[in-house]
Amino acid sequence: MSNQAQKHRFHIHGMHCNACVLLTESELGDLPHITHVIANLGDHSLEVTGDFGDKDRGTIAEELSVSLKPHGYHVSLTEQATRVKWSEFRIAVPIALAFAALFILLQKLGIVNLVDARSMTYGTAFVIGIVASLSSCMAVVGGLLLSMSATFAKEGDRLKPQLMFHGGRIVSFFILGGAIGAAGAVFTLNASMSAILGIVIGLVMLILGVNLLDVFPWVKRLQPSMPKFISKRVHGVSMLNHTLTPLLVGVATFFLPCGFTQSMQLYTLSTGSFFAGGLTMLAFALGTLPVLALVSFSSYSVKNSPRSGLFFKSAGLIVIMFAVFNLINSLAVIGLISPVFNL
Repeated sequence: MSNQAQKHRFHIHGMHCNACVLLTESELGDLPHITHVIANLGDHSLEVTGDFGDKDRGTIAEELSVSLKPHGYHVSLTEQATRVKWSEFRIAVPIALAFAALFILLQKLGIVNLVDARSMTYGTAFVIGIVASLSSCMAVVGGLLLSMSATFAKEGDRLKPQLMFHGGRIVSFFILGGAIGAAGAVFTLNASMSAILGIVIGLVMLILGVNLLDVFPWVKRLQPSMPKFISKRVHGVSMLNHTLTPLLVGVATFFLPCGFTQSMQLYTLSTGSFFAGGLTMLAFALGTLPVLALVSFSSYSVKNSPRSGLFFKSAGLIVIMFAVFNLINSLAVIGLISPVFNL
């Protein structure tokens, strides 16, 4: 058997976002015979370097798929065919419209605020958290949670690590969100700067929404992400077998490459207040809690569900609605257009 390092390039099926890239590289990078892994979201390619002996490329692809199958990915020699299931929009569009009607009603009651990015309510942050938890961006959080759970389940400890993870995540989102909000006070954003920040948030969310529709693959290249060296360190924490590991993993999720989290962090910066920033991120984290708790105790994953396409398209349309409303409102604030929504 040859001990010389070999480099192979494959195609990987099932990736949706930068979180998928991180999860793929981390899972394959942990294999003993793999020395280097590079996954590319733009063309769904996978480059691996390692000692594969005399195995042919087909066998290598099958073995790599075994490690990735639990997360919904598949390594192949052929490029993934792009097939848009347009029929899913027949259900997704009414769901999104019903959500919009409900949201407008809640705004009328003063519970949430959809069209004014400068005064987003905690109810809005909570709803965005719910949408985020149903998106593929949360796949990496679910992956971390499942891998950590498996480590502690071997020792017969299942409940305590879950409680520590969710508790650490909720508390850290409040504290770190508060820190970002307090940092925003230093800059003291005026109305124009707040509107520009609202435009940036709107554009980020627009890209996220279009990506969730899975109609235009090239848009995935535009999605912002956390630097890889930070994200990989975060993922490495989940592999530690220590009493405090679940708590640390919960804290670390604040730094993962989830576009929804990052857009909320941008908004938090504009609050200029520790408590406003902290409560905003707390509401967002609480919104993600139900689905993540479901993952914790049942290994359920929206991403691997047979109805995942419908979930993502519905969530994508809702996120696009958020983005368009906030973009139009922010453009109106700086005087580029006349106010459109007067809800």
